[in-house]
Amino acid sequence: MHFTNWKNEVEDYLFITFGLLLYAIGWTVFLLPYEIPSGGLTGVCALIYYVTGLEMQVTYLIINAFLLLGAMKILGIKFCIKTIYAVLVLTFFLWALQRLLLASEGEGATKLPQYLGENQGLMAVLFGSSLCGMGLAQCFLHQGSTGGTDIIAAMVNKYRHVSLGRMLLYLDIIIISASYPLLHDWQRLAFGFVDMFVCNMMLDYVMNYVQQSVQFFIITKHPQEIYDGISKEMDRSATLLSGTGCYSQQPVSVLMVVAKKNQSVALFRLVKAIDPTAFISQTKAEGVYGEGFDKLK
Repeated sequence: MHFTNWKNEVEDYLFITFGLLLYAIGWTVFLLPYEIPSGGLTGVCALIYYVTGLEMQVTYLIINAFLLLGAMKILGIKFCIKTIYAVLVLTFFLWALQRLLLASEGEGATKLPQYLGENQGLMAVLFGSSLCGMGLAQCFLHQGSTGGTDIIAAMVNKYRHVSLGRMLLYLDIIIISASYPLLHDWQRLAFGFVDMFVCNMMLDYVMNYVQQSVQFFIITKHPQEIYDGISKEMDRSATLLSGTGCYSQQPVSVLMVVAKKNQSVALFRLVKAIDPTAFISQTKAEGVYGEGFDKLK
């Protein structure tokens, strides 16, 4: 495998691990102590924990093991590699964080501490679901998955014309609705749907922000130097256009560059260092398809 591919793989696993840590913190610090229902397989495992006291990482690992066995036959091993990693790491984080929180309460503690105080379920939902949404976004942005209902949705999608998003939404609604017969609490049922909304909203916000692209037109006297800097420092390409200044009637060089929004500052600094007199136009690109961006649909 090429060195760049290895570097990208390592970066993916680091970001997936960070995302899983955020996800585990959202659950153990905020959602579990206030017994908030949620969607997904973790929501199912949380309900089992609320009713029986069996820690969620145990049921999460067992159920995912069976789902992954089926997924490997239907979807192939390539789909499952990062999912297996994510399941094992998240299981460890859930276990370790619960041990840490219980230890902070003293020997013999059996209930996770409510750091926000009593009767602060709504605040717990807002904090917990936001962290979970950010964590899931990091996983999805780097081709990861937390397993569970993602696996079920992917298997159903292979044989039925139901989108992954719609399938996941249906499953989440069913799981959260099932919390009322078990917990007999309308308030916590409402909190469950708030959790679903906030988590998905944060997930979409982070993914759209990171993936947002911008387009630059750079009129400069040093197009080759600027292109070399963009290629080496930003790992982006450019297109050189020839133009004529309407006022001066002199030929000008125009570089067209498409990059990620978070690369904007680096590009401005690079251009300023090479040609402080350059003219730069920046616009938001709604859809960018091709190498380095989204696949052409």
